[in-house]
Amino acid sequence: MNKPGRGKILVSEPFLEDPNFRRTVIVIVDHGTEGTVGYVLNHETVLRVADLFDDFESEEPVFLGGPVGQNSFHYLHNIENLEGTTKIMNGVFWGGDFEQLQYFLKEDLSGEIQIRFFAGYSGWAPEQLGNEIELKSWIVAEGMESDIFGNPNSLWKRILGRLGGEFAWLGNAPDDVHLN
Repeated sequence: MNKPGRGKILVSEPFLEDPNFRRTVIVIVDHGTEGTVGYVLNHETVLRVADLFDDFESEEPVFLGGPVGQNSFHYLHNIENLEGTTKIMNGVFWGGDFEQLQYFLKEDLSGEIQIRFFAGYSGWAPEQLGNEIELKSWIVAEGMESDIFGNPNSLWKRILGRLGGEFAWLGNAPDDVHLN
């Protein structure tokens, strides 16, 4: 079994009842003795970045990163040379200088910049995530750049299918087994 760490993906088991994490996919951006931080990749909101920042000309959607600090703003991107950024995995970086980010986005005439914005985050105290994994609330998988910046629709099912075996079967489980 994979262990959680920076750049890993958490896939909720299909019958997880917590409404914040039901059928979610989370990328871990920090994991250590202080705990774990990640962002939900498949909960898009109706908000656009321009709705939150008057001087920001982006119509990119804002995703609900998790139930913690929902008034905080975060972003993942593929800009390696953004000052203050942290590498999460190949082709994916976390945070960095916000003013410089705005400049890069304005100058991106080729459309090569990929970015995902989040309000809030998902967080676990030390050992909490490990306990939840032992209880089989989460499946840990290798993260891929396409998981972060690709289409969020059916991401949960696609990753389970990619894992194969019993996980692929879980991806086809009905949302409410009582209706089966």
